[in-house]
Amino acid sequence: MRHALAYAMQEKAFGKLGRRIARQIAEPSVEPVRQRIATRPGMQLVRSWNDRTISVQVLEEGFLFEERTYRSLSAIAREITGVQWSGPRFFGLDSHGR
Repeated sequence: MRHALAYAMQEKAFGKLGRRIARQIAEPSVEPVRQRIATRPGMQLVRSWNDRTISVQVLEEGFLFEERTYRSLSAIAREITGVQWSGPRFFGLDSHGR
C-alpha cells in the first residue's frame, strides 16, 4: 500500500513514466542462472590455498579430503579456511568464474 501511495505522489509531482520504462518495470526480471560444472565420481579437485595444495576426490556420495569423507564441498572449504565459503566457488566449479 505504501508503494502505491508513494508512486501516486511521484506521478502527481513528476508526471507518468514513459511507455518504454513502464513496460520494462512491468516485465518480470529474470536472474541469470548460475551454472556449476558437474562433478563425477573419481574426479580429483585440486586447489592451492595459502601455499598449500588441496586435493579432494569426488566419491559416489560425498567427497574425500585428508582421509575423511564430507557430504559437501562447502564443508571442506569451511574446514580449510575457517569461514563460510561456497564449496563449488572455492574449488573453481562455478562456470561464470565468480
